[in-house]
Amino acid sequence: MHRIKNPKLMFAAAILFAGSALFSTLLGARSMVIHAADSPAVAVGPQYDTTHVYLAPEDFDRFVQSFVSTFGGTTTKQGVFTVTPTPSLTMSQLVLTPVGTLSVFGFKTPIPYPFGAERTGYLVTDMDAAIRSAREAGADVLVSIFPDPIGRDAIIQFPGGVNTQLYWHTTAPSYPALQTIPENHVYISADRADAFTRSFLAFSHGKILSDDARAPGIEIGRPKDTYRRIRIQSTFGKLTAFVTDGLLPYPFGREMTGYEVANLSESLAKAAKAGATVLMAPFSSDGRTAAILQFPGGYIAEVHAAGN
Repeated sequence: MHRIKNPKLMFAAAILFAGSALFSTLLGARSMVIHAADSPAVAVGPQYDTTHVYLAPEDFDRFVQSFVSTFGGTTTKQGVFTVTPTPSLTMSQLVLTPVGTLSVFGFKTPIPYPFGAERTGYLVTDMDAAIRSAREAGADVLVSIFPDPIGRDAIIQFPGGVNTQLYWHTTAPSYPALQTIPENHVYISADRADAFTRSFLAFSHGKILSDDARAPGIEIGRPKDTYRRIRIQSTFGKLTAFVTDGLLPYPFGREMTGYEVANLSESLAKAAKAGATVLMAPFSSDGRTAAILQFPGGYIAEVHAAGN
């Protein structure tokens, strides 16, 4: 191997190498922007972003009644179905509230892999286009497209291990508009936060509302510390990414969704009357007051209202 001994030549070579690297980086960034602009928008609306709640069958009715008593709303008729591509049976019911939609499952059989690990279900306008878009955005397809009793489904995983179910109905559903849009809470490592954000933005056609590198640690149960918080909004709804080192006191990280209410004290009183437990007493940060609840059956949720 020949060495470059002339200092001027060495300097020129270094500049050429750095320029090539910068050009590659810029080209990659430009490709991501072009890809995001060219990929189809497949979201329908935030009322079709359903948090998936898995419960023991004996807790099913008690949970649904408690959640509706707390937030209001209605439910669809409960039934027992096969909703996975391999044999299984589950109780299933949709809970439609003014603050967010739930898909509730109470499996009567063992739950096939990887079901139960997905956080939410997103309704899409075109399943095939959604899967292509997800792959192009860097997501993995964990469960290929399969038929269910009323349409088609698949499960994808965004960088950082964030599992999401995509669904499409043969007959387009019509759910009432929400009074407030819930937040999908995603806890992710610093190693994968940027990759997750790029991938999710490209797939969802969303935008970053804020990216705070020193958000108050009280939001993750560590009032003496700070952490990075990324807020994203898209047609799918809201998403908050909590970028942490994983050293989280219970119950932080266990809640999948944050629900916005008009009056936090009133909602907490209704929840307590309906059998829910306050796991984290109200705290104020970022222009809101929040608490964390556990409903009968074990479902954990954050609830917040504007104002400190």
